[in-house]
Amino acid sequence: MSVDQPTVLIVEDEMAQREVLTYNLEADGFRVIKAGDGEEALLLVAEQMPDIIVLDWMMPNLSGIEVCRQLKSRPKTSAIPIIMLSARSEEVDKVRGLETGADDFVVKPYSVIELMARVRTQLRRVRPSSVGVRLEYGDIILDSETHRVSRANQPLKLGPTEFRLLSTFMEKPGRVWSREQLLDRVWGREIYVDTRTVDVHIGRLRKALGQFGGEDPVRTVRGAGYALG
Repeated sequence: MSVDQPTVLIVEDEMAQREVLTYNLEADGFRVIKAGDGEEALLLVAEQMPDIIVLDWMMPNLSGIEVCRQLKSRPKTSAIPIIMLSARSEEVDKVRGLETGADDFVVKPYSVIELMARVRTQLRRVRPSSVGVRLEYGDIILDSETHRVSRANQPLKLGPTEFRLLSTFMEKPGRVWSREQLLDRVWGREIYVDTRTVDVHIGRLRKALGQFGGEDPVRTVRGAGYALG
C-alpha cells in the first residue's frame, strides 16, 4: 500500500453496495476500509482515522445520522469529511443530514461516477496533494501530480519521504504536527518507525529547502512537533 493513498471508510450495511463502492474506489487509487454498522464505524475511525467517510443513513443499532453527530462533536474527528448516503429524498431529510454535520448528501440510487467525483471534491478540500493539486507557500511550489518542487523558481531535489513531509505541511500551513501524526501520514500506520526517524527526515527537508538560501520555513514547536510557518 502506498502511504500517499487517501483512506476512505465505507459504512454500509448492504454488502453488495459496499463491494461495488470498494471496487470502484480501489480502482481509482484509494485505500478502502469498511464497516457494516455504525458501532464498527466508530471503532474504525478511532483506530485508523480515515481521510473521508461515505456513510449510509439507515443502519441497524446505530444510525448514520447518529454516527455523523458523534464524529462531528469530537475535536479529533470533526474535520473528517462525511458524505451521507440515503434513500430519503425529501428536502427536510437532506437539511437534517447537513445540519448534523454531513459535508455532502447523496440520494439513493446514485451514480457511482458522481459519488466518486464528490469524494474527490471533499478530498481536494482536506488533502489537496492526494488529488493532484498544486500547492504554494511563500516562494515554495509543490506540484503533487508531477512530484516537482521549486523554491524561488529554483528546482529542488527531494527524496520521496521529504516530498510527503512537505506536502503534508503545505496542505495545512501553521498546523502543528506531532511526530506520531507525521509517522501515520508519511510512513503509514502499518509500518513501525522510531519517532527519531521523523527528526532525521525533517533535517533533510530543511537542508533541501535551504539549498539555494532563504529562511528555514519549518518551525520546531518544543514538546509538540513541527509546523510550516
